[in-house]
Amino acid sequence: MPQIIPLISSGTAGPLGVLHLPRLWQKASLGAVGKLHPDYPSCGQGYDQMVLDGLGIEKSAFMSFIADSKPSYPQLEAWILTQSGGALDSAAVEKLNAAITGYIHADSVRATILAASGIPDEGKILDAINLNNLDDWQSFHQQEII
Repeated sequence: MPQIIPLISSGTAGPLGVLHLPRLWQKASLGAVGKLHPDYPSCGQGYDQMVLDGLGIEKSAFMSFIADSKPSYPQLEAWILTQSGGALDSAAVEKLNAAITGYIHADSVRATILAASGIPDEGKILDAINLNNLDDWQSFHQQEII
């Protein structure tokens, strides 16, 4: 079985309303059992770290919880709530989500992703969420498992 390319979008939120958290859970869960595609970090410096910082969660604690408990997504959200005293700061979540949706890749990154997907770079797709989706989908398709 090929290693898995995560296909949950960074634009997806779970019940807590935190964008990218479901994707981070999937990547970290796959990484903890050696099933994450090597092109993807289990917990990288971009959106992954932004989410952990925005929630006030230490990376090592998060990764240990994932590896030791192998939580379902709702179990992860429940753990996050216990780490934050039972509730999330709604203003902090809004700020985090705005940072995620507002992130724009460098022109060279955008051009590379669009070219790989066969899409002309007309300046219409600028946000990192949609560009990352295209990159994931193209990588998935290239695995030739479908």
